[in-house]
Amino acid sequence: MNKPHDPDKPYVVAVRALCDFTAKRGDLDLRFTPSPSALEGMAGHRTVAMRRPAHYQTEVSLSGDYQNLRVRGRADGYDAKLGQLEEIKTYRGNLDTMRENHRHLHWAQLKVYGHLLCQREALAQVKLALVYFNVATQDETLIVESHSATELQAFFEDQCQRFIVWAQQELVHRAARDAALASLAFPHATFRPGQRELAEAVYKSASSGRCLMAQAPTGIGKTVGTLFPLLKACPTQQLDKVFYLAAKTPGRQLALDALALIKTTAPQLPLRVLELVARDKACEHPGRACHGDSCPLAQGFYDRLPAARLAAVGQAIEGPLDKAALREVALAHEVCPYYLSQDLLHWSDVVVGDYNYYFDVNAMLYAQAQDSQWRVSVLVDEAHNLVERARKMYSAELDPAHLSLARQAAPPAIKTVLGRLGRAWLELHQNQLEDYKVHDEVPQAFCGALQQTASAILDHLADHPSGIDARLQNFFFEVLHFSRMAELLGTHSLFDITLGESGAVLCLRNVVPAPFLAPRFAAAHSTVLFSATMSPTNFYSDMLGLPDDTACIDVASPFHAGQLSVQVVRDVSTRYRHRENSLLPMVDLMARQYAQTPGNYLSFVSSFDYLQQLVDLFKTRHPGIAVWEQLRGMEESAKKAFLGRFTTDSCGIGFAVLGGAFSEGIDLPGKRLIGAFIATLGLPQINPVNEQIKLRMESSFGKGYDYTYLYPGLQKVVQAAGRVIRTELDQGVVYLVDDRYAQAQVQELFPRWWKVEHQRARGNAQHAHEAPQKGLMTDLLN
Repeated sequence: MNKPHDPDKPYVVAVRALCDFTAKRGDLDLRFTPSPSALEGMAGHRTVAMRRPAHYQTEVSLSGDYQNLRVRGRADGYDAKLGQLEEIKTYRGNLDTMRENHRHLHWAQLKVYGHLLCQREALAQVKLALVYFNVATQDETLIVESHSATELQAFFEDQCQRFIVWAQQELVHRAARDAALASLAFPHATFRPGQRELAEAVYKSASSGRCLMAQAPTGIGKTVGTLFPLLKACPTQQLDKVFYLAAKTPGRQLALDALALIKTTAPQLPLRVLELVARDKACEHPGRACHGDSCPLAQGFYDRLPAARLAAVGQAIEGPLDKAALREVALAHEVCPYYLSQDLLHWSDVVVGDYNYYFDVNAMLYAQAQDSQWRVSVLVDEAHNLVERARKMYSAELDPAHLSLARQAAPPAIKTVLGRLGRAWLELHQNQLEDYKVHDEVPQAFCGALQQTASAILDHLADHPSGIDARLQNFFFEVLHFSRMAELLGTHSLFDITLGESGAVLCLRNVVPAPFLAPRFAAAHSTVLFSATMSPTNFYSDMLGLPDDTACIDVASPFHAGQLSVQVVRDVSTRYRHRENSLLPMVDLMARQYAQTPGNYLSFVSSFDYLQQLVDLFKTRHPGIAVWEQLRGMEESAKKAFLGRFTTDSCGIGFAVLGGAFSEGIDLPGKRLIGAFIATLGLPQINPVNEQIKLRMESSFGKGYDYTYLYPGLQKVVQAAGRVIRTELDQGVVYLVDDRYAQAQVQELFPRWWKVEHQRARGNAQHAHEAPQKGLMTDLLN
């Protein structure tokens, strides 16, 4: 729904959105699923249209007004000679199992289209046909009713009347929101150094409708510095919504806190803020299915939704609808919090969520924005994380162990199909001699076997709507995703097969997510990607598919070299073959620094194995110094306890893995952290997979080594080092322990404000200009 900021203009609503608001009733019921895929749905619509006569019209644009409401949409098809308007719905399984409330919604949509057609063509009556098309059997079921124009007008006006009060409320809200944002004042007395420069760049990017890539250091207030100017741009750019996307939960919380701060300083601002939470984290009854016969919050969901919706938008004016606030509203009205949040997407001004809600294959925010024609701007927090996250979104894997589990859980008919898939799987690799091999394509025969498997499980689900065993269901989702990615395979991805003890693992491994992300950037009015580590810009632009006219800004740090002593220890190697020899020099270095300046330190290493060896030796040689360590698979409570050891009064050394939970996104200002030791360059492991990625990067961009190893590794190093200096009052030290840190191509990636000194593990410091300035790629890797 597109809400113009001018209250004198009509409120524009799509037919589907109108009927979703007025005609949904009864239970939330996901049992008549899974629906055909989007591709199957489009193919089904084409098939039906091809069966119709030549004069048959498709995608018929219709619109009409009621008071200050404008309703518009596209009817699927119209046969003028028959006087028949058609709404096509694709499905699988037994049509008799469709719930009555689904059918009721379909009729509502068709009747609204019927009125709009009668009005446009001056028809006295029209035949309305619901066309149900079975994508598996290709059969059509037509349900036809004749209605007079008078009947349809009455129905249309009734739907509009139910919605118009809400529409008027939304027009008033939008006008009040934009008026308040136009006069919104910055929530602090002054901007921090660098914060104004960032804010101005964000505002300009919104005004020009461009992407912005902003490298901005820690400590300048990036969250407020991006949200405030974009909110100020909403009235002039007629933005419907702002999407704030973060990689992790702490990033979402920072955004919610910043928005709460803005609201506190502007109490009259009617800004609706919604936090999106994953379904498994929002679910109140995780052991129950999403339908009224199983879950009490699904029973009568649509009957109670209007009151819950009204309460939620009222609550949103008081403060952000975060997980806790939304849960409170939902449970007070006995509706599901997760599906209430989906409805509230339509009525929210700012949506805070994970990257996947906009960038994933099935991204909900992107789909809703496209369907509703929202004008949105997007903020991407800690955007350096988007490369790896997007690679995972557009990669797919099939594990033979999962196939085995699925066969154990499958009914006889499905077990037969899975057996055929297993044989096709075996044919893929029966002649492969290498443990790991990249193949040019996924053979059509195997793709066919996957499609047969998916169809068989889909048909079984349609006939057994109560569900299937979790092992079979999980494998089914893996098959669907792999099939979809196989259709899209290109130079952006690898198809590789890895032989193991349990069989052959198949992977469609995305290495360049740019082709998938570029349409998402193009769809937004503007996008800002910001992080403390967005360098070099060409790497991120190439990987993410940013538009050619993307603006770039590198905000100067408010920190100075006198705050941070950066020491490169150039007589220690942490390469894999030298790691055992590096343990004692590392222990002595940490102990010497601790004795010189007691306080809290973090020691970052390459792996958990190395971490354990280092901790054990340190405890043995220096039992009087407190240590604590990151463990594999730490729960949230354990992570909080780890960070809780860093207090203003404590002293000790925390040991962590570089690139893990504690090397970015944590804030330990002042005496809570005064130094870090980084005993690795963070370079990805040399293995057949990464070597293939390097070849692909070389062929695509001419920078195979840099794009595969150097840039990703140093980004993690700079992030970890950034934990030490968090404010303009902090003082600290960072030790970069490896001789490769002395090389020019590495130091070029350090922050500009660092002043690097070189020393040996036992002292003897020298300034950076005295350090070796040349190093070979092979020396970095080996």
